[in-house]
Amino acid sequence: MIPDFQAYRIAIYQKFERMSKVASTTLLGWHRDLFRFYWRQKSKNKQKVSLETIQIIHKMANENPLWGAERIRGELLKLGIKACKRTIQKYMPKAKKSPSSSQTWATFVRNHSRDIWACDFTVVNDWLFRTLYIFVLIELKTRRIVHVAVTASPTDEWTAQHLREATPWGEGLKYLLHDRDNKYGSYFSAVATGSGIKELRTPYRAPRANGVCERFMGSLRRECLDHTLILHGRHLTRVAREYANYFNQERPHQGIGQRIPNFYDQSKERPKGRITSKAILWGLHHSYFRVIYLN
Repeated sequence: MIPDFQAYRIAIYQKFERMSKVASTTLLGWHRDLFRFYWRQKSKNKQKVSLETIQIIHKMANENPLWGAERIRGELLKLGIKACKRTIQKYMPKAKKSPSSSQTWATFVRNHSRDIWACDFTVVNDWLFRTLYIFVLIELKTRRIVHVAVTASPTDEWTAQHLREATPWGEGLKYLLHDRDNKYGSYFSAVATGSGIKELRTPYRAPRANGVCERFMGSLRRECLDHTLILHGRHLTRVAREYANYFNQERPHQGIGQRIPNFYDQSKERPKGRITSKAILWGLHHSYFRVIYLN
């Protein structure tokens, strides 16, 4: 029997079509397997995170829920542990992004920060909803908190007196950055002029012009005041000064390369020893350091 040539040609075509589909699927499967093998071999060359580092990241993230990945990275650098931001984010619940600042004023501050201080006020309500004001002076180059004071009546005379206390014997600064609030009046200007300080007033409707001071006020509120019930002015003074001491002596800062304000010019040591911690602000934050035992 002679087969139908047309039907035979169709059958052969369908068979090759099925074979080509199987072959292409198999080829793609091989490529996926080789791709996995390639990246598996490449990832072996990466430095692995030690179990101790993972545990301390967990510890910091659990004990300090207000900290982000960059904040934890700075604390790890104090302990001599290097870890990138993505690695830290992998072992903590979530990371926070800091808002960007104005490039124009950032350039100005970077070029003149050695000689500039900044000052600002923030408002706090105590448990009876009485209004209190925190006055802060900060050194821009090192982010060091120079002076902290609290009052219920921030007059021009009061602000001038605290500027005088913060600059005894004409302590070395050339410029003082502040906004155009009435609290910085004629008395304040007289004290500044007598100390050889030139006032830099921020432009109108430009809160980012005093961004370093605003950033500190935000950190003070987010990391301390939002979690504390303020009883009265003396209580607020004690809390604000304790946070300022922590800010100056223990807390690494992203804006100055994860350095600590009071140790800005000192080289970083890499001690060895068991990692321990101490509570700051009644356990709201913790500072981590190594304990060296001498035999």
